[in-house]
Amino acid sequence: MSVASTSTKELLDSPVLKSAISKASFRLMPMLVILYVVAFLDRTNVGFAEAALGVDKGITAGAYALGAGIFFIGYALFEIPSNLLLTKFGAKVWLARIAITWGIVSACFAFVQGETSFIILRFLLGVTEAGLFPGVIMFLAAWFPNKVRVKMFAIFYLAQPFSQMIGAPLSGWLINIGDQVPGVAGWQVMFFVEGLLAVLAGIASFFFLINSPQDAKFLSKDEKAALTDVMALEDNVKEESGPRGVLASMRNGKVWYFTIIYFCLQIAVYGVTFYLPQQVSQLTGQKVGLVVGLLTAIPWFFGIFACFFIGKAANTVIRRRRWGTALFVSTGLCIFGSAWAGANHQPALGIIFITLAVCSFLAIGPIAWSYPTAFLTGTAAAAGIGLINSLGNLGGFVAPILRTAVNEATASDTGTMGVYALGVLPFLAAIMMFGTRAFTNKADELLGK
Repeated sequence: MSVASTSTKELLDSPVLKSAISKASFRLMPMLVILYVVAFLDRTNVGFAEAALGVDKGITAGAYALGAGIFFIGYALFEIPSNLLLTKFGAKVWLARIAITWGIVSACFAFVQGETSFIILRFLLGVTEAGLFPGVIMFLAAWFPNKVRVKMFAIFYLAQPFSQMIGAPLSGWLINIGDQVPGVAGWQVMFFVEGLLAVLAGIASFFFLINSPQDAKFLSKDEKAALTDVMALEDNVKEESGPRGVLASMRNGKVWYFTIIYFCLQIAVYGVTFYLPQQVSQLTGQKVGLVVGLLTAIPWFFGIFACFFIGKAANTVIRRRRWGTALFVSTGLCIFGSAWAGANHQPALGIIFITLAVCSFLAIGPIAWSYPTAFLTGTAAAAGIGLINSLGNLGGFVAPILRTAVNEATASDTGTMGVYALGVLPFLAAIMMFGTRAFTNKADELLGK
């Protein structure tokens, strides 16, 4: 084993480093979670307005599917440029800018007039939010050693279930309250209020985030040195074995391999998320509102525990591969199960399958991101992580269109066949995740077996 890896292992066992990691986690993670809570809420709250937009503004199912998915086109086009700008301006400034601008666009959904304005705003929402998620991934990779990084990614990923657990009832409640206000619709109030939340979160992040350990006043001199040293050693290992520069990263075979895995994951995530309120409504026979919002929160509540505890357990290369493979299989099977339950009018069983699917795909995310951050650094990380996230997130564009197209082709009144179609790709991702056993990274030596 190399001197670098031995030194890193010694540093990882250092009480000073553990103290630094604990302080950094306590200081930085809450703000990052809040940012992503609002981001995920603002990209998915459209599911609560689907029916109302059709009635009030004449937006058809096809236009809704295009608008829901076109977010990811804007997101993909501007992801890598945004990441490169983050390396120039620093996370503190750039993440705040992203949140403020997407919040303004999100609030503008309150003024949608028809299909054209809806689709344009969804595209602009993707443009303005581009760079947030991969920017945070890069930020965490610069702050936390590989050994604890999946745990930090898992804490960050808690924003998704928190967003839906809190945001689903919030969206339903805002719709109910807004419907009581003369001259406006409930969905307009929902979009406007939740957009303003993003603006406030962006302003707060400017004051709470810190670009690097060297700038952290909350760390002692020894803690700064320990954290800086271990991150420098890991970066040296990455530079020895990984691609260097933007172009090398974008040509790297491993980067494209994990792009496909992430694409399959996002098909599952957004295929479920965009239609979850309507699916729960159909299962239970309840109109979309507070009750459906509360029921929709159930899968995300349990997802919190799955994400955190599995992320904590996946702290070696073998464990990450085993957990990732099993969770992709579970995701596909549970999506199939939810479709079967819907077709056979089994609401309780349907919600159980949806809950298990959500728990599975939420826990995969932190594991999936541990792989590229183990061999990418510098501008290669900005480009590679941006590429994986941007093209992978096109799964969010494909998912609603695929689901709608399959339903129309099969004349499925219940939407069952469309859901089945979404459940296929996680099995491909499971095979590819198992295939990572053929990959070797020098940084993996730091994790142990």
